[in-house]
Formats: sequence, C-alpha cells, structure tokens
Amino acid sequence: MQSGREGFNIRLSTKGRYAVRALFDLVLHQTEAPVALKDISKRQKISINYLEQLFVKLRRAGIITSVRGPKGGYKLSKPAKDITIGDILRVVEGPISPVPHNEKESAAGSPIPLEVYVTRLLWKRLGDKMAEFLDSTSLEDLCAEAKELKSEEPFDHYFMFYI
Repeated sequence: MQSGREGFNIRLSTKGRYAVRALFDLVLHQTEAPVALKDISKRQKISINYLEQLFVKLRRAGIITSVRGPKGGYKLSKPAKDITIGDILRVVEGPISPVPHNEKESAAGSPIPLEVYVTRLLWKRLGDKMAEFLDSTSLEDLCAEAKELKSEEPFDHYFMFYI
C-alpha cells in the first residue's frame, strides 16, 4: 500500500515541457538580437521541427515575435515578468485541468451521478490550484531561480520539473 505523496503523477505532455524549456532558454540567451531557433534546438536538444511547431503557436498567441532575415530569430513580445508558465502551457496544451470540465449533465443530457459530479469537483479544484501556481510563476521567476542555483558552486543540479 502506498502512503503519502508517492506514486501520484500528473504529467504534462512533451509539448508543454519543451515549450517552457525553449522559452526559458530564449530568455536566458536573449540580447538585443533575436535568438535563432537552431541555437535553442542545439542547447536544449529538441528537434528544430518540433520547436517550429511550438513557436508557431506561441507567435500566434502573442508570446513571442519573429524576426526574419539572416540575423533573424525570436524574441519575447513582452517582458519575461509578464509571461507566466500558465500562459505558455495554455497555448500549447489547452486548458490546465487534470480532467474535462465540470458539467452536471452528460453529453446525452442525462444527469451525472452525484459520486461522479463530486469527484469532478475535486479534480476541478486541483486544476484551479495548479493554474493558480502556474499563473503566479513567470519566466522571470525561473531566471531568478536559475541565477540563485548557479551561484551555488559547484553547480551539479539537473533541471527536472514535476508538476
């Protein structure tokens, strides 16, 4: 029998994890010049084709802007403090929720049993707490944490995020 918090996982898809990593990389390496997708791909070991698909969505949502030409690439469209992890995940993953939305009726119009409805409320509350946390964490917050960790020498941390 499992006890405590062992064995409970809510996983994000690769899209969400890679989008956050790629934008975090973009923030860490941005200067006045745009950051090339190939450089992000190389540093993060994420396929350039996969990144292109993610960046199309992020650009359409207004999180990043693209600059064309030989010195082209991507930049954030607003300050890192104004872009939350929740914003990024909603663009590439959709709503932040461990289960579908809370409805009192099934798709056929018949009432949902009380037990199902109450447990859906539980999962909705969990989703709300997750969204609250992700919406309170910005890309700038991740940068501040990275700087703090980097100052702890020797640096032997591996970035692994579980949500």
